[in-house]
Amino acid sequence: MEFTESYKQTGPCCFSPNARFIAVAVDYRLVIRETISFKVVQLFSCLDKISYIEWALDSEYILCGLYKKPMIQAWSLTQPEWTCKIDEGPAGIAYARWSPDSRHILTTSDFQLRLTVWSLLNTACVHLQWPKHASKGVSFTRDGKFAAICTRRDCKDYINLLSCHTWEIMGNFAVDTLDLADIEWSPDDSAIVIWDSSLEYKVLIYSPDGRCLFKYQAYESGLGVKSVSWSPCGQFLAVGSYDQMLRVLNHLTWKTFAELMHPYTVRGPCYAAVFKEVDEPLQLDMSELCLSDDFSQGNDDSPEEPFRVRYEVMEVPINLPFQKPPSEKPNPKQGIGILSWSNDSQYICTRNDSMPTILWIWDIRHLELAAILVQKDPIRAAAWDPTCTRLVVCTGSTHLYMWTPSGAYCVHVPLPQFTITDLKWNSNGSCLLLKDKESFCCAAVPLLPESSEYSSDE
Repeated sequence: MEFTESYKQTGPCCFSPNARFIAVAVDYRLVIRETISFKVVQLFSCLDKISYIEWALDSEYILCGLYKKPMIQAWSLTQPEWTCKIDEGPAGIAYARWSPDSRHILTTSDFQLRLTVWSLLNTACVHLQWPKHASKGVSFTRDGKFAAICTRRDCKDYINLLSCHTWEIMGNFAVDTLDLADIEWSPDDSAIVIWDSSLEYKVLIYSPDGRCLFKYQAYESGLGVKSVSWSPCGQFLAVGSYDQMLRVLNHLTWKTFAELMHPYTVRGPCYAAVFKEVDEPLQLDMSELCLSDDFSQGNDDSPEEPFRVRYEVMEVPINLPFQKPPSEKPNPKQGIGILSWSNDSQYICTRNDSMPTILWIWDIRHLELAAILVQKDPIRAAAWDPTCTRLVVCTGSTHLYMWTPSGAYCVHVPLPQFTITDLKWNSNGSCLLLKDKESFCCAAVPLLPESSEYSSDE
């Protein structure tokens, strides 16, 4: 892997959907760089510090959320002189997003008073009263023709279906939730999944015409759903819960066909590879090194012994480190907090928040555990390569951790005092964006051979 030098950032950083550009927030400025050459191609100055950025799907426009103002500014890469400013006045702006056609911006006001659709073509706007959430509760179909938007009135949750061409309400229906948490269209646009807040375990599958296709409730009288994700192929729906289990439903009958546990002790028979991060002292041959007496006497303080980080394959049974959340505090750190599918829908990785240093990788095709990564530090982020079966993990250390079906390995980032707190792939899988607290860099990732054997060290 090849790494760029580090550059300053003070907020969000993200690749454009076409993978050609990187947008970086540096205080009031929005810096646009080319992914390949890394040279600055555009520099925009905003009216306040940038809190949020999002690319339009066509990669031509980009919006900046200045939530302290509050205000939205949008820019064009092809027409640098063009600009757009959205200010809701006293209503404020809590969140903004692009529509799939890249020519409309949806904003949610403070206190969820209304959702507004702003047109960049004719300055027209459409209002929808009482959106349920600021950043959640809005989902677009894969073809970009329809939007499902959650609203709440008279103490009841509703789904509103809007045409993304005219922004007229095509229909709305009430849903059987106490406090709707979020919604998401299926990848084939045939169904909408809705799940309740953590206080009520309830997952509902609705058709676009408002029929409830299935109601799933794994248990009662306990904290419920924590994470939900469709597989890219659309055949599976994964549900992570506070009871530290992952359940997978199929799209034909909506029945559960897999219930995957995250035990504190892994016992045999277990065919999964367990990779544990370890520090290995570097063995330096000092036998032929001659030093003068004066030099050796003046250097009594021996330097810290150098280490290299690698994975060691462990045998089962193995006890995994865990943290018992305090019962008297709200929002306990337990349950499936990270849930992510591989691009081919064969693998899914999970993190049980009561075991923050452990990443579980499941093979859904064979319904078995494929691997366990045991890290020294809590896992910050895990992201699958969008083009092949390769998983990248960061833990706030100076290393990247990668897993493929062939094995796992560690990569040291050769930048001084650069600790990776977040990471993102570009859309073609050729580049990784790595974030530190106040800087970022990019890594060129080599293509993964179809059959390769990786060693477990650097």
